[in-house]
Amino acid sequence: MAKIKKGDLVVVISGRDKGQQGRVLEVLVETQRVVVEGVQRVTKHVKAGQTQRGTRTGGIETVEAPIHISNVMLVDPETKKGTRVGYRTEQVERDGRTRTVRVRVAKRSGKDI
Repeated sequence: MAKIKKGDLVVVISGRDKGQQGRVLEVLVETQRVVVEGVQRVTKHVKAGQTQRGTRTGGIETVEAPIHISNVMLVDPETKKGTRVGYRTEQVERDGRTRTVRVRVAKRSGKDI
């Protein structure tokens, strides 16, 4: 189970965007990076082209670049501050069968994430 998943609210703890919060748009597992909404925005030059209708595309766009996963921290749902992630096992019954599942827990407040 991953500590940070797509859709989580995270806060940047180091770098030029320190202190900013945003939702995780994408998790790049193989490079240990995440793309966070509104964080690490860079300008990208896109080659000019044409669509089927004849309108021109391209130009300079600002997009979110990946940031290393160690530079972000999950936001505690209760205190709205950064927190570490822990796990707790829980017994869940489905269709008459009992299964053990791991649940992510905020270390700061102890609440489920």
